[in-house]
Amino acid sequence: MATSATHLLKDELDIVIPTIRNLDFLEMWRPFFEPYHLIIVQDGDPSKIIKVPDGFDYELYNRNDINKILGPKASCISFKDSACRCFGYMVSKKKYIFTIDDDCFVAKDPSGKEINALAQHIKNLLCPSTPNFFNTLYDPFREGADFVRGYPFSLREGVPTAVSHGLWMNIPDYDAPTQLVKPLERNTRYVDAVMTIPKGTLFPMCGMNLAFDRDLIGPAMYFGLMGDGQPIGRYDDMWAGWCIKVICDHMGLGVKTGLPYIWHSKASNPFVNLKKEYHGIFWQEEIIPFFQAATLSKDCTSIQKCYIELSKQVKEKLGKIDPYFVKLSDAMVTWIEAWDELNPAKDSGKK
Repeated sequence: MATSATHLLKDELDIVIPTIRNLDFLEMWRPFFEPYHLIIVQDGDPSKIIKVPDGFDYELYNRNDINKILGPKASCISFKDSACRCFGYMVSKKKYIFTIDDDCFVAKDPSGKEINALAQHIKNLLCPSTPNFFNTLYDPFREGADFVRGYPFSLREGVPTAVSHGLWMNIPDYDAPTQLVKPLERNTRYVDAVMTIPKGTLFPMCGMNLAFDRDLIGPAMYFGLMGDGQPIGRYDDMWAGWCIKVICDHMGLGVKTGLPYIWHSKASNPFVNLKKEYHGIFWQEEIIPFFQAATLSKDCTSIQKCYIELSKQVKEKLGKIDPYFVKLSDAMVTWIEAWDELNPAKDSGKK
């Protein structure tokens, strides 16, 4: 059950949850989440009442609230898609964010002990990353591990960790074609490891069990323009992942993946997913090479500057694939403008 580690950073971390239903799943997480502040972003019909179990400290925003707070800039927040969660990142005033989906439950480790996912994410974020040289013993800062022979001493300090990407037991995070050919596949394999994703390497980021340092990377954690009215869905977290990785590599920040695991309880409908992913499955074959080749100029000295420069490259290079990317590029700029309005720069060097 909960340990004192549960309460780590309790005044410095918000838990962001996108939802369309009552949040009964929080009962299972109560020992771990109750000390923390929750930001709930209600998707879909704003007139629907969402019930939150008693005892949780939370604020809830629906589409009407988003429109009221952001005005015309609310157009950058996706509707009828879990990408709406990034509004929670924007309104948070804390240094760290943990985001989780409402169909994710507490997993157990091989010994049967409940996994405190939040405590592990915090551990990952407070510990350096090593993107510049791969350590074959995975995370060298973990108890019982170290840098192996041949690891340059000049790189052993590591770099600050901006993102902690957790994994899932039970239902894997598959795309629709894989779901269709492997409908009964379940992940039962618990790998007790955390590793830094190397510099220059992209990864498919999943938003259902994710934590990040908002001060370090927050303005780049935009989950794109997806869902209702858009030609694509289910690429929101991956879009953010590709953007943040290019920016982290440029800014000398690290991304970790591996522990903690959560229990992903239900598979979404593969046919519905295929409809949402259809364009993305084709487009990603050009999007990935774009991000692999993307470089940022020396003038990009803040996350905002990096993101704006990336948005220009999206418009110029990906705009040729489909007009959607021109729209997405504009939304990326709107997102930064909205972020800066709600989060005024603490110093002149931030913009």
